[in-house]
Amino acid sequence: MRFKIILLVILFASFVSCKKSTDTKVLYLAHTLPQTHPVHKGILEFQRVLELKSDGKLKVKIFPDGQLGSEREALELLQIGSVAATKVSAAILSNFVPEYNVFGIPYLFKDKEHMFNVLEGPIGKSILEKGSKFWLRGLCYYDAGSRSFYTSTKAIRTPEDLKGLKIRVQNNQMAINMVNSMGGAATPLAYGELYAAIQQGVVDGAENNPPSFVSSNHYEISKYYTLDEHSSVPDVLLIGTKYWNKLSEQERIWVQEAADESAQAEKKYWKASVDKSMKIVKDWGVEIIRPEKSLFAEESKNVVVEFVKDFPEMEALVNNIKKD
Repeated sequence: MRFKIILLVILFASFVSCKKSTDTKVLYLAHTLPQTHPVHKGILEFQRVLELKSDGKLKVKIFPDGQLGSEREALELLQIGSVAATKVSAAILSNFVPEYNVFGIPYLFKDKEHMFNVLEGPIGKSILEKGSKFWLRGLCYYDAGSRSFYTSTKAIRTPEDLKGLKIRVQNNQMAINMVNSMGGAATPLAYGELYAAIQQGVVDGAENNPPSFVSSNHYEISKYYTLDEHSSVPDVLLIGTKYWNKLSEQERIWVQEAADESAQAEKKYWKASVDKSMKIVKDWGVEIIRPEKSLFAEESKNVVVEFVKDFPEMEALVNNIKKD
């Protein structure tokens, strides 16, 4: 993979050096998602709006499907200036900017409206700018949904129902602490192994957003889907500062405006994807449960306490988000 990336970067550099000088600037944008994904559709809107606003002076060349490597590798290419932009999960960015960690806190947001008030307001914009010292300037957030529990053996209606259940989680300490705080047995497991693990009873269930629940086919072997929406970690559209610093003031305005408009479009694409996925789940016969979220939030309060203990400088940020 590393050789493939280096080879592609060399080819790009050769292509650019061979072009005749024009007024057109090309923004190379790499991401890992398939072209059917709502976030990719949002990126297509970014491409369309930017080229329209700049009257063709700024063009976007998109490399989807992980053509240039993983999210981590795309960030490295951004930092050295080999590509101009990328889309990654905020969870990946927490390795550079600690403030992105807060988005993993369970039940941080009351609802979608609260989440976007935070992301698109002063707090969210401040976090986007903090990556600039690592050559990773945030442009906007994309909706990446909310994760909820699904199980094959027992319905989860209250936190009490989680007791004794083995729930697959990402290898993330906050997710592990959340499930364990409710009495469940958090079980980190590779995503590719999860279907068989649920089918064979190695785990009792897992957690994810509706489009992923469907695209993974996990709905085929899960009887219950509990929409507790415990975490909502957004995706982030980034531009490398090496590319950003080469743009004129007007070009920067065009890029930011295109990003903002694409974020609004992506929300609609995501909602449509969720609606479609939930219909598939319902038609398959999975029982959809809408629990009292406050009960789950109360049980997981210790996770926030531990987070603030590890990152004391984040306490004010967490409090500001909760009261926003």
